[in-house]
Amino acid sequence: MGGVTSNMAAKFAFFPPSPPSYGLAEAANGEVEMTGVVKREGADVEIRRVPTDRGTEIVAIAHLRVNLLGYDYSGYGCSSGKPSEQNTYADIEAAYRCLVESYRTQAEDIILYGQSVGSGPTLELAIRLPRLRAVVLHSPILSGLRVMYPVKRTYWFDIYKNIDKIPLVSCPVLVIHGTADNVVDCSHGKQLWELCKEKYEPLWIKGGNHCNLELYHEYISHLKKFFLSIEKTPAAKFGSAENSDLPDAPRTSSDCLEFPRSSTDEADKSRTSIDHVEKSRKSRDHNEKRRRSIDKKSKARKSIDRLDKARNSTDQSEKPRKSIDRLMRSVNLCNIDCFKHTSSKA
Repeated sequence: MGGVTSNMAAKFAFFPPSPPSYGLAEAANGEVEMTGVVKREGADVEIRRVPTDRGTEIVAIAHLRVNLLGYDYSGYGCSSGKPSEQNTYADIEAAYRCLVESYRTQAEDIILYGQSVGSGPTLELAIRLPRLRAVVLHSPILSGLRVMYPVKRTYWFDIYKNIDKIPLVSCPVLVIHGTADNVVDCSHGKQLWELCKEKYEPLWIKGGNHCNLELYHEYISHLKKFFLSIEKTPAAKFGSAENSDLPDAPRTSSDCLEFPRSSTDEADKSRTSIDHVEKSRKSRDHNEKRRRSIDKKSKARKSIDRLDKARNSTDQSEKPRKSIDRLMRSVNLCNIDCFKHTSSKA
């Protein structure tokens, strides 16, 4: 049932244009070119087809003069596959690997930027990169279901559960939201900002809607202020030395150094050992009582398990039916993800 509900959610959350607004062609030198768009003189833009772990190829555009990488989700533009929550996670992971492997960019030099539904893949990647430099959330969502209905808890069939992920992001986060957003209420951005571990001064654009925040002068000025602040702050301050399951900057030998233990450790061990013996002696007196109660507890636990299974079965059969009714009333959410580099290496 979870797969069915997820597919239903994808149908009402993603709206890739058909046909795409651009095309791709192979140039004489073997490089990929974009067709159907006006080329600017002097613009150094590189087009890439980036494979994902789910067997699709996304189209990524790297404008080397501004150190920016943007990409299309699976099913959007000329990217293959179909749009879905899991595919967008694979898409952003593939884009990140492209930066690391093709452009030798390290996580501590990357700022993730996610807008609207794009805040979902952005936070999914951010919680897996403890050394990430920063994150920008533009008109973000708390979760897919919460856009349609102000639920107080996270349900198993919900998508893009940002409300549960944002507390796990260790780098600074800038939240930008319009106060007159009629697609994703501004309360989404405000609640996510409250849950941030590393808060940066948010930007609540008075009168701003869902897709016009770039037209306000404070948007550019505040974004520039944030980037300059992040650039001036040493990268070592952010993140931790924990390993990530994605490619990351190599660790130095100093990460493995360990300070010698003091002699008081032995005393602590001895004291701990004595305490353990004392606790073991006292516990023998209770062994018999515990043994007698095992049968009663086992029977009670089995009875509770049966009740829980029956209750869960009833809940799960009811939840998808209600959620699908709400999904039918959903609106078109824009999906934007991109990476901004703080270094000048491109």
